Amino acid sequence: MAKVKIGLVQMSCTGHKPANFEKAVNKIREAAAKGAQIVCLQELFTSLYFCDVEDYENFKLAEVIPGPSTEVLGKLAAELGVVIIASLFEKRTQGIYHNTTAVLDADGIYLGKYRKMHIPDDPSYYEKFYFTPGDLGYKIFKTKYASIGVLICWDQWYPEAARITALMGAEILFYPTAIGWHISQDEATNTEQYNAWQTIQRSHAVANGVHVVSVNRCGHEQNGAMKFWGGSFIANPFGSVIYKASHDDEEVHVEELDLNKTDSYRTHWPFLRDRRIDSYQPITKRFIDEE
Repeated sequence: MAKVKIGLVQMSCTGHKPANFEKAVNKIREAAAKGAQIVCLQELFTSLYFCDVEDYENFKLAEVIPGPSTEVLGKLAAELGVVIIASLFEKRTQGIYHNTTAVLDADGIYLGKYRKMHIPDDPSYYEKFYFTPGDLGYKIFKTKYASIGVLICWDQWYPEAARITALMGAEILFYPTAIGWHISQDEATNTEQYNAWQTIQRSHAVANGVHVVSVNRCGHEQNGAMKFWGGSFIANPFGSVIYKASHDDEEVHVEELDLNKTDSYRTHWPFLRDRRIDSYQPITKRFIDEE
């Protein structure tokens, strides 16, 4: 389809998993009522962002994929005729867990999942304690409305991930996200961090000639110490921000994207044509030491 309507669901969460899930379902319905054809939820939308601590009890939040959540969301997708991008905590087997996003097509069919490849480990973001790095590789999903690529949060800082997913045929790159500011941090640092986060993703749009959709959570968590900064946004294939959400409020927004613009941008700014793939072998090294 030349044009597709994208729904973003930016919301706050509580420690009550069923309530978060119900809220997400209601907001998917709201997006569909506004005309959305593809709806993207934020990272780990069924719970608080639990990676602020290393606590074995949090593994109880995990679930199998496909499983109960994807079954409910699949029925909802079929009822509304929308594609749903759902970020979940996956229990693969005993002792192996992933940060995973499932994709349900507009007929309710489970199309598959992407497992987060890049796993951070920073203060208040102790993801290496919980998540095994993804082993499914980069993925695209051929939905009813578009071929989409899904990456997750920390993946958004890596141009290699965006490039490979775009080269596989993704028409839109989606980034379910959970990132915020510590409340003790000064405003100048907050602004610099948000701008860096947005800029790197806008650069993926420019370099690959595709739309980028980034969906973050909002609200205070970690006993009020962390404010998730919202600011979900959509960038067009030249990196212009065509929509930006509030840093504070829950939002359900629908934006129509013209996928024909990819051809126009790639033709007039032919970055893919001029790639020197014969020269890129060093990128597979961790670091290039001088000899």
